[in-house]
This record gives sequence, C-alpha cells and structure tokens, in this order.
Amino acid sequence: MPKMLLKKILNLTCILDKVYKWVASSTAEKNTFISCIWKLNQRYLRKKIDFVNVSAQLLEESVPSGENQSVAGGDEEAVDEYQELNAREEQDIEIMMEGCEYAISNAEAFAEKLSRELQVLDGANIQSIMASEKQVNILMTLLDEALKEVDQIELKLSSYEEMLQSVKEQMDQISESNHLIHLSNTNNVKLLSEIEFLVNHMDLAKGHIKALHEGDLASSRGIEACTNAADALLQCMNVALRPGHDMLYAVKQQQQRFSDLREQFARRLASHLNNVFVQQFAQTLLQLYNRSYYLSVSGHDQSSTLAQHSIELTLPNHHPFHRDLLRYAKLMEWLKSTEYGKYEGLTKNYMDYLSRLYEREIKDFFEVAKIKMTGTTKEGKKFGLHGSSGKLTGSTSSLNKLSVQGSGNRRSQSSSLLDMGNMSASDLDVADRTKFDKIFEQVLSELEPLCLAEQDFISKFFKLQQHQSMGTTTNEAEEMDGGTLSRSHNSGVPQAISSEKDMIRQMMIKIFRCIEPELNNLIALGDKIDSFNSLYMLVKMSHHVWTAQNVDPASFLSTTLGNVLVTVKRNFDKCISNQIKQMEEVKISKKSKVGILTFVAEFEEFAALAESIFKNAERRGDLDKAYIKLIRSVFINVEKVANESQKTPRDVVMMENFHRIFATLSRLKISCLEAEKKEAKQKYTDHLQSYVIYSLGQPLEKLNHFFEGVEARVAQGIREEEVSYQLAFNKQELRKVIKEYPGKEVKKGLDNLYKKVDKHLCEEENLLQVVWHSMQDEFIRQYKHFEGLIARCYPGSGVTMEFTIQDILDYCSSIAQSH
Repeated sequence: MPKMLLKKILNLTCILDKVYKWVASSTAEKNTFISCIWKLNQRYLRKKIDFVNVSAQLLEESVPSGENQSVAGGDEEAVDEYQELNAREEQDIEIMMEGCEYAISNAEAFAEKLSRELQVLDGANIQSIMASEKQVNILMTLLDEALKEVDQIELKLSSYEEMLQSVKEQMDQISESNHLIHLSNTNNVKLLSEIEFLVNHMDLAKGHIKALHEGDLASSRGIEACTNAADALLQCMNVALRPGHDMLYAVKQQQQRFSDLREQFARRLASHLNNVFVQQFAQTLLQLYNRSYYLSVSGHDQSSTLAQHSIELTLPNHHPFHRDLLRYAKLMEWLKSTEYGKYEGLTKNYMDYLSRLYEREIKDFFEVAKIKMTGTTKEGKKFGLHGSSGKLTGSTSSLNKLSVQGSGNRRSQSSSLLDMGNMSASDLDVADRTKFDKIFEQVLSELEPLCLAEQDFISKFFKLQQHQSMGTTTNEAEEMDGGTLSRSHNSGVPQAISSEKDMIRQMMIKIFRCIEPELNNLIALGDKIDSFNSLYMLVKMSHHVWTAQNVDPASFLSTTLGNVLVTVKRNFDKCISNQIKQMEEVKISKKSKVGILTFVAEFEEFAALAESIFKNAERRGDLDKAYIKLIRSVFINVEKVANESQKTPRDVVMMENFHRIFATLSRLKISCLEAEKKEAKQKYTDHLQSYVIYSLGQPLEKLNHFFEGVEARVAQGIREEEVSYQLAFNKQELRKVIKEYPGKEVKKGLDNLYKKVDKHLCEEENLLQVVWHSMQDEFIRQYKHFEGLIARCYPGSGVTMEFTIQDILDYCSSIAQSH
C-alpha cells in the first residue's frame, strides 16, 4: 500500500507546474542522470516522453547478464501493478494533502503520518473481523457442505466419463471402418475409370479389324472402310497411356496385337499401290507404243507430210490416274506416320515408274514437235530425226552437223544475217516463223500444266506441304536424280530433309529429268533452222518463267524453265554476236556499185521482226541492249565499207545507207534508238550535201574562174564598182566568158551530170530525184551568186547571162522526165 501511494505521489509531482533544474559537475554525471530519467520513463510511464538530441547509447538500459531475467521480471511486475490515478483519486489526494501543510515540503513526515493512519485502519479492520466470527463460522460450514457436494458431482462425472470413453472407442472403430469403406469405394471407382479408359481407347472394333485384314482396296467403299479402320488403329496406338499402364500384361499384349495389325495392313496397302503403279505404267506404255509405231510408219513414208497426219502436239492427260490414286491419299498419310519405311519405298517406286513413263511420253511429244518444226518427215530425216526413236540422233552433236548437211543448197553464213541457220531467206518467210512460234508456245503450254498437275498430285498424295523454304541445291538435285533420298531415322521420322517442299522438288527432278535436255535439244533445233527463232523463244520462255515464278519462285517448273531460259538467252546473244561478226566480215564488189548494204537491209528486217515479237514482252531490256550493239556496229561498218568503196563514191554509200537507217528507225519508232535516229539523219543530210557539192562542182567553169578573180580583187581592197576598170575583168572579158555558156551547152552539161549521178545511185533507195533536186537548188544558188556579182561590179552595163533561172528549172525538169 505505501508503495502504490508513493507511485501515485510521484505521478502527481510530474504534473505540477513548478520548474526544477538539475546541475551536473561533469559529462559522466549528466549522462548518468539522463540515462536514469530515461529508465524511469520506460518503466513507469505508459505515455512515453520523447528524448531529443540525446545519444542512442545513453538510451539503452544496461543490466548485468545474471540479472536480466530478474530485472525483466520485476519491471514487468511493476508495470502490471502500476495504475494511473483517475480523476476521483487525484481529487482525494489533493484534499488529503491540503489538510496537511507539510505534505509537500516534508514528504517523509507526510509518509509517516500516512503510515500511522494506515496502521490504525488495519487495526480497525482486524477488530471488525473478530467481531464477525460467528458469521465466519457459518460461512465455513457452508463451504464444507459445498465441498461435499462438489465431491459427489465429481464422482458422477467420473462415471459419465467412463461411459463416454467406451462410446468413444466404439465410435473410433466405426469411423475407421467407414474410412476403409470409403477408401475401398474410391479405389474401385478409380480402377473402373482406368479399365474404362483402356477399354474405350485401346479396343478396336471387329469391323475395323476385318477391314484391315480383308478390306477391298480396289473399291471406293472398301478404301473408305480401310481408311476409317486405319485411323482407328492409329488412335489406339497413339493413345497417351497413364503412368503404370505400360506395365500391364494386357496392355502390352494389346499393343503387340496393334503393331502386328499395323504391319500386316501396311504391307498389304504397299503391295496394292505398287500393283496400281505397275498397271498404270503398263497401260500407258501400250498407248505410247501404238503412238510411236504410228510415228515410225509415218516417218518412213517419204511422200507423206505431217499435215496429213492425225497426230496432235499434245501430252497425255494423267488426270484419271491421279484421280484414282487420290482415293488413297489418307491411307498414304497414315502410312507416312506409322510405317515410314514402306512409305519411302512407295515413293521411290512411284518415282521410278513415273520417270520412265514421263520420259517416253515427253520424248514422243518432242519428237512430234521436231517433225512439225521441220515441216515434213523427209525434212525431219534431213535434220537427223527418227520417228521410231523419239529423239534427235546424237542430240546436240547431230544438230551441230546441221549446217554441214544443208550447206549445198543454202547461202554461206557470211552472206547475210538472216542466213545464220544455213537456210536461204526465201525459205524463212513469215509463215515459217509464225509456225515455229506457235509450235514452241504449244510445247511450253503443254509442259506447264503437266508439271503443275503432277506437283499438285505429289503434294496431295504423299502429303507433302508446299510451304516456303530454301530451294534445293544443285548437289541435292543430282543426288535425287541418282535415286537417293537422304534421311535419318528417329522413330521412323525423316530428319535430314530440310523441308517437305525440298522433297517435292527432288521428286519432280527425278520424275521429269528428261524435260530440260529435251527442251535444250528443241531449242538447238530451232536455232539451227533459223537463228531468229531465238527471239521467239526468248519472249515465250521469259513469259512462262515469269508466270511460274509468280506461282512459286522455288518450284521445279520455275527452276527448270529458268535454266532453259539461260540457254535461250545465250543463243539470243550468240545471234546478235554473229550478226555483228558478219557485218565486220562483209565484202563488197569492186566492179559494181555498192547500194544498200546487206546488213543494213537485214537490220531493218531484224528490227521489224523483233518489234513484232517483243511487243509488251517482259524481256524488252534484252532487246534494247541488242539494238544498241547492232546499230553501233551498223554505223561503224557502213563507214568502213564507204571508205573501202572504189566504184561508188563514199558520200553516196553513206547517204543511201544512212537514209535507209533513218527511215527504218522513224517507221519503227524504237524509243531506245532515238539518239541513233537523229545521228543517222544528220549523217544522211551531211553526206547528201557533200555529194551534191562535189558532183555538181563548177558546171560553168570558165565563168566561175572569172568571178573568182573578181572576188580576189575585191578582197585585195578594190571597190566592187571599180573592178570593171581592170583589164582582165572588164565588160568585154565578161561578155566573152558568158557567150561560151549558152543555154544549149548548159542543158547538155546538166544532162551529163544527171547520167553520172544515176550511175552512182542505186534504184533500191530511190534517192535520184532527191539528189537531182538538191543539185538544181545548188546550181540556182551559184547562178544567183553570179548575177549578184554582175549587178554590184558591173552596174548599168546591161550584161546578163544567156539563160535564166526559169531556163534552169526547165532544163532540170526535162532531163529528169527524159530519163
């Protein structure tokens, strides 16, 4: 009680308004005081006081390690016992302290007083308790009775507890039994679920098993039943077994049964498809044999022509064969995913049969094309063709001998550009070239759908997706052509093939390995027949390559046609080079006039033909480059021939040929040759003027010499009106010279000049009248010049020429009409 009172007094002093000050003699005493205050604050005050600007080390209560527990316990007890004064208690203490004057000044005296009063109160309490002894005894008696009742209740509770204990044991047994029953039911449900899973997913219907064993693979209904059965078998084999299923004997047995069933059906399916391949191959070969026999008979008939034959330039249609095989597409997909070895075997067998089949078909097709190109079977033999063999004898080597075989009745290669195929120009008319163009276009038009249809069938039948990928390299193509499909096995799935699209291309290369050689042979034949055919082939081949690349830039068709296009472009370049070479080797006769040079006329023919062929063509740029090379060579060699000409004046050769070149370029309107057209016009004009001046010369020679002397005197400083006073150039001398040129002599001189020009010019270009008109203008110009000198140097003399300008016009007109 005094301790509690002391705490309350201390708490009261904390709220007094009086200010207290403490003085420390050293830093250690100050720190000790602050630490003591902080400890009191932490121990006795619930609302803690904040210490500001005090080191954290001083605010840590240091207690010896041995006393940590006891101090902590005492502090906890102190905190638990301490209670803050409420308002009434504070009021009572204040009243009590007001009754004692020294309560504040002498706390010890005040505490002793309070202690004495407390003892008095304790004694009064004891006396009060002793006075109530009777009531205490009664209370104790009641407590004893209550204890007895409590003992009885405890006995009953003990009996109840024993009874409940037995019940608890029984309930535990029941609970354990129920748990076992629930566990058994759960296990049974799970077991039933596993059994149902295995039965539902690994049980193959009897109908499917029968279809796999005995299904008719030749009928549509049988194929559908086998397809459904194969899919069901694949599902059963590919079911994702749960952990532990693979250890069950029944599961292993069923899996082995499925494996045997799969192998048996795969073997039966592969055998059936191989038979289908063989039957189709045999039927098509029989048809080809009949066709080849007909070709052979026709080829030995020297009098018959191809126009009389009923054989058309078409390739056999494989659509029925593809349609029949596509019924097995799903089964092939199943075979690919289950038995890749047999799938690969079928792929190789298909390629082997089809490559031989297509080889026969394509060779016969090209044989017909070659016969049609040469016109008759007799001509076909002349070019080394044999109807029964279906190919060019000696292929390229025989074609190279073509020029030797036909050189007896054709012009030599150096005679003209048009003759590079060793055939005369009369043989190579527009109809022949148009026929070749149609045949070549038909060949490409037949090959393109054939390749596309086969590629589409391969992708569908063998289930090869045509996704974008890198193209097959040349080495891969060569390996495929040798019959090797490289692959590595990992659970029956190929790994080495970069993509399925590459496999499609490899199969196409194997199947159509004869297309590119046959196309090259046909191109060589067309080039030998007429080198200008390379223009048709370049345009047609470029168009088909462009079309194929739009469909698939990396396809077999696009690659093959692209390779052949390189050959065609090479032949085209060779054609241009040969033309240039022939220009350089051209020879002219020393006894006859030159006229229009052969290569100039043939450039005109080449340009006209090329413009008609390359209209709206994709490879127009190649033609423009060829034009530039050819026209520059034409310009150079025209000038070369003009310089070497002995019979015909150089200006005439240049004038006539450049006039023809200018006319050609103006008519054809070739945009890339605009500069050359202007140059040709300029050269024609310049050489026309030069020839006129040179040929006309000085028709009034003496009169011309006279006036040259007059002009010389004027140049020396003599005034024009004073020239007549010169002895050599007086009026009398002028009249003498003029009298020597009467109109009759002038007309005779002009007539001789006309004949001379007529001998120089060729009739082909028809420039005689143009040149004659230019000479007339030049003669009139000289006449006017002489009249001007007479008027200036001999004014008022009355001296005039004995003929007029109108006379000159009449002379020239009558001379032209008379010839």
